[in-house]
Amino acid sequence: MVNLEKWRELHEDFTAKGVTLVAVSKIKPASDIQEMYDAGQRDFGENYVQELTEKQKELPQDIRWHFIGHLQSNKVKYIAPFIHLIHAVDNARLLTEIHKQAQKNNRVIDVLLQMYIAAEETKFGMDDAEINEVLQLKDTLPNVRICGLMGMATNTDDAAQVRHEFAGLNTFFQQVKTTTMKDAPYFNTLSMGMSGDYADAIAAGSNMVRIGSLLFGKRQYNN
Repeated sequence: MVNLEKWRELHEDFTAKGVTLVAVSKIKPASDIQEMYDAGQRDFGENYVQELTEKQKELPQDIRWHFIGHLQSNKVKYIAPFIHLIHAVDNARLLTEIHKQAQKNNRVIDVLLQMYIAAEETKFGMDDAEINEVLQLKDTLPNVRICGLMGMATNTDDAAQVRHEFAGLNTFFQQVKTTTMKDAPYFNTLSMGMSGDYADAIAAGSNMVRIGSLLFGKRQYNN
């Protein structure tokens, strides 16, 4: 069930703070997305390529689709014609493939590089040295635009640890912004924070958050 009251509250708060709200609609029906779209939401996040491509055909064409899951290189071609932002580029091979598919579609695709900040082996991402290496490719791949960084904090009740992880990512983001990407005004997005930790993420400098369960309720996964 879509919680439009919560959406209006977050939308108003985030807009005032200059934060983009990405409504995470994975495993939710197109009808729920349409309901939130009708209320004024335009940025939606999906984790699964097949689900995303099906929804994209069915729903309004001015939706800004964000791919927020772990993306396999061989799936890029399916979303390249329409994707607004790919959040989780975690290696050079994937970035190169996005560039190749963007060229085929005569597009420039915006991406974020995913930094590993959590104390969990299940999370993906690069360390600072790996990100700096990938950033060196920016002038050789004109059909991708590296717009910022993304990171997911540890899933823990230790708020101090989460804040520390977010603060570390923001520090690195600011460093990159003033060095390697100083001549790239589009490098301006720091995506961190979800339903359980968005307030700490925004306090630490996030300007894009991914909110799912607060807006759409808990997901029912089929076993």
